[in-house]
Amino acid sequence: MKNNSKAVRYNKWGYIFLIPFIVVYVVFQLGPMLTTIYNSFFENYMAGLTQVGPTFVGLKNYQKLFTDGDIWIYAKNTIVIWLMCFIPQIVLSLLLGAWFSDVQLKLRGTAFFKTVIYLPNLIMASAFAMLFFTLFSDNGPINSLLMQIGFIDTPYSFLSHAGSARGIIAFLNCLMWFGNTTILLMAGMMGIDPSLFEAAEVDGATSTQVFFQITLPLLRPILVYTLVTSLLGGLQLFDVPQILTNGTGDPVRTTMTMVMFLNRHLYNKNYGMAGALSVILFIITAILSLVVFKVTGNDKRKG
Repeated sequence: MKNNSKAVRYNKWGYIFLIPFIVVYVVFQLGPMLTTIYNSFFENYMAGLTQVGPTFVGLKNYQKLFTDGDIWIYAKNTIVIWLMCFIPQIVLSLLLGAWFSDVQLKLRGTAFFKTVIYLPNLIMASAFAMLFFTLFSDNGPINSLLMQIGFIDTPYSFLSHAGSARGIIAFLNCLMWFGNTTILLMAGMMGIDPSLFEAAEVDGATSTQVFFQITLPLLRPILVYTLVTSLLGGLQLFDVPQILTNGTGDPVRTTMTMVMFLNRHLYNKNYGMAGALSVILFIITAILSLVVFKVTGNDKRKG
């Protein structure tokens, strides 16, 4: 009985320490989420200086989002830009992680290089976006350099073409986040038992075989975590394209993301449509995350 009473006392302190987290979660996450879902069933917007609503309309906001068709365009833009960012990011991070974690190479100054590649992650996205906006403007340094070396005759409007505009956004996000991904993957590689690599070396395995047959399978949990977090960040992409295109999503809405579309409704004080779009974005994120876990998971162990 004494042991049980001690366990109860210890559990009590555990619940007490959980109270701050629960309060913060309810106030800043659960509360706003429930309010958003509630607002999505109402017509509530500003028409000039006149407040329309709130009037209960049921699923009308959701129906309007899907019937207009714009949401599919912006969802496609978001996924395309995310893929353009994630694929080179994960390849580069895997290469750098394998390079830095390979003890046989005996690289010098690894701590310095790790710090350098992580630094872009600490810089505000808005500052990066303004820098790239200046670099790739019609009269910017990039156009001047290309004209001086004779590559082009007239300034190329990077932000007026869908491919180059998307490419700049994807490259900027890759530059900001590949350092964080590299550190995560490198930590996972360094946690692999060195005896596995030694055994593979004794068996005559090449570096490529070791990487694909040992390193990648053992990195699967971290790769899944990286994929899911990158997907969540990609679906919430907002600040970089918002600044580079001044919120227009040009050219011809090819860089307009889901969150930019959501921000446009919020800017117009259309809280009903914004709430509905937020709920849809939440559902899409949950479904894609579940798909990733289902595809990459391997719960069935062979005996």
